[in-house]
Amino acid sequence: MNMQSTALDEQAIAEYLTRHPNFFNDFPTLLADLHIPHPHGTHAVSMSERQLIAMRDKVRMLENKLAELIQFGEENDGISEKLHALTLALLAARTPQDVVAALALHLREGFAVPHHALRAWNLAADSMPGLTDPVSPAVRDNVAAMAQPVCGALAVNDAEDWFGEVSPHLRSFACIPLRPAPAAAPAGLLVLASEEAKRFYAGMGTLYLERLGQLIGAALARMQG
Repeated sequence: MNMQSTALDEQAIAEYLTRHPNFFNDFPTLLADLHIPHPHGTHAVSMSERQLIAMRDKVRMLENKLAELIQFGEENDGISEKLHALTLALLAARTPQDVVAALALHLREGFAVPHHALRAWNLAADSMPGLTDPVSPAVRDNVAAMAQPVCGALAVNDAEDWFGEVSPHLRSFACIPLRPAPAAAPAGLLVLASEEAKRFYAGMGTLYLERLGQLIGAALARMQG
């Protein structure tokens, strides 16, 4: 018998047992008489023991998955609390200076983001140096093309100069368009940066970054002339 026919026979046996769940009720001694290789060793075990081992492996896998989900949930809860604290601070802001100060404080102390740069182009040009410094049309077009925050390498080349003397040491970035509402045109750009190459990476989740951009965008939109 060749290997192909053996594989077909094995498949037929598996399909037969699937279609006839009472098979082992009709032949109960098979459960005790059949011995198969242990999945984690070299000795043989009965089919009932093999089923118990499979169930234990499945329970262990589910426990690990549950622990992972709990960890993610706790991390998300922590981020939500920090974002809520920033939201309250932005609601209390009355000037662009208040927005910039609140953002700097919460990024540094709440989110442990070591460096950031912020530009807004829908405010009066003289409302706050740094924040309203002019940006090129290419930067605006680049930001407008972002459907969501972009993480990893710096996606807006001109923004490298916004970090001053620390710029050569930065290894990862998150470029966040400032949209007052999900479908609105960007009114500015927030760039988060770190010396750690894996702090912001391509493919990371951007839900909270997108919400952060909307919060800052909405706060600055209240202050347009």
